[in-house]
This record gives sequence, C-alpha cells and structure tokens, in this order.
Amino acid sequence: MRLVRLELRAKMNILCIGDIVGQPGRDVLERYLSDIQRRYEIDFTIANLENAASGAGITHKVYNELASLGIDAFTSGNHIYDKREVMGSFSEFTNLVRPLNFAPGSPGQGIRYYECQGTKIAVVNLIGRVFMAQSDCPFQAINRVIDEIRQNATIIIVDFHAETTSEKQAMGWMLDGKATLVFGTHTHVMTADSRLLDQGTAYISDLGMVGARDGILGMERAPIIHKFLTQLPARFEPAKTKYQQFNAVKLVCDPVTGHAISIERVAADYQLTGW
Repeated sequence: MRLVRLELRAKMNILCIGDIVGQPGRDVLERYLSDIQRRYEIDFTIANLENAASGAGITHKVYNELASLGIDAFTSGNHIYDKREVMGSFSEFTNLVRPLNFAPGSPGQGIRYYECQGTKIAVVNLIGRVFMAQSDCPFQAINRVIDEIRQNATIIIVDFHAETTSEKQAMGWMLDGKATLVFGTHTHVMTADSRLLDQGTAYISDLGMVGARDGILGMERAPIIHKFLTQLPARFEPAKTKYQQFNAVKLVCDPVTGHAISIERVAADYQLTGW
C-alpha cells in the first residue's frame, strides 16, 4: 500500500483590482481578466466596483456582469448609492461590501467572509474623512471589530477608500500585524509605494483603476478641464479613448498564518476597438 502525504499549500495568490470605471473598464475585464488570473495563478479576486456603472454607482446588471467574470468579492466607496434603482434591493449584492463606517442602518454590510481552499478570508471596506463627505471615524470603526474579525478569518483584506495618502498610510500602520493587506482606492492613480510593513502587513496607498487611460481618472477630459476653468457644473462620463489600462496588485500570503509574503503591482495598457 502506497502512503501519500498531504501538505497544506504554502501560499495563496490574491488579485486586488482598482476602481472599475464604466463600460471601458468592464470591457477590459471581460477581455483580459481570465488571462491575467491564469498568468498570475490567482486563487481569489477582489475588485472595487463603485464606479462601474456609467462612472458612478452600480446596477444589478453591472454587478451580475462583473460577478460572472470570476471576481469573488467586491468593495466600494462614496459612490456606491449613486444609482437610486438599487436602494430597495441592495441586499441582493451578496458579495459586495460597502464602507463599514457609513452611518448605522446604511444598506449593505461592511465586512464579508469567504472561504478559499479551506482558508477563511475577510474582506473589509472603510471610507476616509479627509476631503470626503462626513462619516463615522474609520480608525475607531475598524478598531472596534478587528479582534473579532481575526477570530473568524485567517486572511484579512482591507480596502480603505480615501483621498489622502497620509490618512491611508496611518490606517496601514495602525493595522500592521493585524490585517494581511491594506490597500487604498478612490484616487484612480496607482501609487508606487507597495511594500511589506514591519509586522508583515502588505500595503499600497492606491491600486489605481481599470478604464480609459487617456481620460482624466477614466472620465472624458473636456468637461473636467472646463469645470476647472469656469467652476461651473459639468456632466462627467467615462472617456472613449483608444487605450485602456488595468491596475491591480497581486498579494502572496500564507494561508496558515495570514501573513503577507509579497505584494506586486500589476499594470497593463490595452488597445480596444470600438472606443
């Protein structure tokens, strides 16, 4: 009789994707996400979808479309309630987290738990307060629950949707050794500060975005420039440009300890027809 020794897998690969901006961003994911997942041997995928429907908010159609692409969990931010049509049925977004520190009673959940290859994963969403609309303190909000989260999950991923790098860095350092990864979203520009912090938490100030490369944060340039020139209201729409970009990070972590092993920026440009 031959004895086979089974070993726990030594690492888990998690892909975290920046803000998806409108139809251009969704087209990039539809055409290239599966190839990226195969190339980087991804086990679990997270994406921020708060700008996925026309550049602001989500719809059920957009959510289902993205879920069908092999994205396991979704984070969000300040635009998550922009489409009024979803407010009465927000509970149907079963793999979506909204900021934990929104006012009590806000639709949705700020923490969700998943299982991948026998390992429990917690995905948490927070929103910043500096240069943002008023919300409860994100630092106190996560401090109140982080010990409970650690009791229920080995890997903890935190999306801090915030404007300033100082606020994001403060959150990263506060959660060092408590979370597996703290990443920032909201500014749509990938930062070059991905690193492992002292106690083994991976960190990056902003993941960037998936959408039109040659717009302004993925949106048409002309209305934004006009608004800066005149300070008058303008209607923003996702840009229709030839080149699209994909921004994400690949996290390698230990599924037994929950510690981060490495963090790698993933960035690519694509030329899509029809834009």
